[in-house]
Amino acid sequence: MGFGARKAQRVRFEGGYDAVMVATDGTWRRSCKMRDVSATGARLKVEGTNEDVPGGEFLLFLSANGRVNRRCEVIRLTGDEIGVRFLKN
Repeated sequence: MGFGARKAQRVRFEGGYDAVMVATDGTWRRSCKMRDVSATGARLKVEGTNEDVPGGEFLLFLSANGRVNRRCEVIRLTGDEIGVRFLKN
């Protein structure tokens, strides 16, 4: 399934929106750019390579103070992009 098959309408960010991916147990952290987002998920461009980003759940911090965040699950890895689904808290 490619990044074009969407169930929810997406909002695209031209230059990307700065965000940080953090393991739920705090063992890893990666900077990324949110390329697009919907009510159900997002497409992230990982800085560097996504080879060392494990699948499964992580937290996506959308603000510098961490107050705005989403619990995510990796659903797709393609090159340096990751497709994620937002999970209910």
